[in-house]
Amino acid sequence: MTWSQRRATLDDLDELMALETEIYPDDAWSREIMAGELGNEHGYYLVALADDGAVDAYAGLLAPIGTGQGDIQTVSVAPRARRRGLARSMVLQLLNEARRRGVEELFLEVRVGNEPAETLYRELGFEDLAVRPNYYGPGADARTMRLIVPPARTAPAGG
Repeated sequence: MTWSQRRATLDDLDELMALETEIYPDDAWSREIMAGELGNEHGYYLVALADDGAVDAYAGLLAPIGTGQGDIQTVSVAPRARRRGLARSMVLQLLNEARRRGVEELFLEVRVGNEPAETLYRELGFEDLAVRPNYYGPGADARTMRLIVPPARTAPAGG
């Protein structure tokens, strides 16, 4: 399966909310919060579209230009699309946007015990900072992580 990625808009709200409630049945964001995220001038959200046009994932960045800091707000992948590199690809796209916005430190929270996500973030260079007890609700702690954003690495195209 392959996906195309593009910037999310308010026109994607219904599909994002359907996926949000599927993935997070007990603590999904409200429609109002999601709409606010998509419409935030400091935000940058992506959707990943399957070959059939269905939204299989979304990810978001909050990074006001000029602050030097940003937050990955969410990385959410439909169960049918997991373990295929989609989350990694989306985080790398968010990282590129963060660089364009001058972000030097990028933060995120991940549910403690979400080993696939924690592993991905560590592989991408995020370091553990702290655990926030009950961040996602009673007994659902969050691990706060930080990445010192490395410069982009480029090389000439091979021939």
